[in-house]
Amino acid sequence: MARTLGELAAQFGCELIGDPAVSVSGVATLANAGDGDLSFFANRNYRRDLQSTRASVVVACARDADECPVAVLISDEPYMIYARVAHLLHPEPAVTAGVHESACIAASAKLANGVHVSANVSICEDTVIGENVVIGPGAVIGQRCWIGDDTKILANVTLVRDTTLGKRCIVHSGAVLGGDGFGNAMSESGWVKVPQVGCLRIGDDVEIGSNTTIDRGAIDDTVLGNGVRVDNLVQIGHNVRVGDHTAIAAQAGVAGSAIIGQRCKIAGQTGIVGHISICDDVIVGGATMISKDIDEPGFYTGSFPGEADREWKRKVARFRRLGELVDRVRALEEAVKDDN
Repeated sequence: MARTLGELAAQFGCELIGDPAVSVSGVATLANAGDGDLSFFANRNYRRDLQSTRASVVVACARDADECPVAVLISDEPYMIYARVAHLLHPEPAVTAGVHESACIAASAKLANGVHVSANVSICEDTVIGENVVIGPGAVIGQRCWIGDDTKILANVTLVRDTTLGKRCIVHSGAVLGGDGFGNAMSESGWVKVPQVGCLRIGDDVEIGSNTTIDRGAIDDTVLGNGVRVDNLVQIGHNVRVGDHTAIAAQAGVAGSAIIGQRCKIAGQTGIVGHISICDDVIVGGATMISKDIDEPGFYTGSFPGEADREWKRKVARFRRLGELVDRVRALEEAVKDDN
């Protein structure tokens, strides 16, 4: 679906440097773009690619426009503008409403107008499906679930039970929502499973990645706010609360009853222990362990960057001797006191 640069500038509020009659029909990276492609520049590591790009137009900040050899759409938020243009140029394929003959739908389930139910889908008792919802092949929607309008559930997703999904959500393949939390009490004879009687409530405009698991509450509900983004392979435990527009990257784990504020960014492989609270506008670096409350916005990290193996082993050896070094310094301090 081609658009002229003049149309894009007007629609997205950008200043255009270049010919407004030039049209684009696709998007590409700076290095691989050609005639008819739109690209963007938002990371200075790609400056060389910007200077040599063959795209028809690049979305960039005003300070970078002079380095661009082609037309420029100037914006303070080039990546965001790129995302919106990409949606425009590459729209999702249309889906026809209807229920596949192999789907199994309980008599008490309610489906609104425009719903698409694919092959081998199971929809259980007392579940409500909103308008224009798309449910991919093999998905299982358990008892007492509620799915809002225009939500897309891709292949082999499972909503175990008592799960609410808001409007315009996307759940990618293999995700399991509303399963039992990890609740066990030790007795003299072994573990006793703790019933998980809460629900899972997910707001509007939420996207959940492939093979992510989000447990329903043990007593109170597990809650994800509006606009939350959860990457692939994330585990979110029971009773967790995630604030609006927070993003959690791949392989992060959030233990039960943790509270994460709004607009937080949790990088990949982060571990968050249970029963702690993280305030709004916190950024956590990759592979960081958060073990106590964070009550001030900012950037937090606790991981070591990679380096040559020999250098790393040398530092580990020194680290192991820190206790001995502290004892020696303390002894010297005591000796100085005695001399005085």
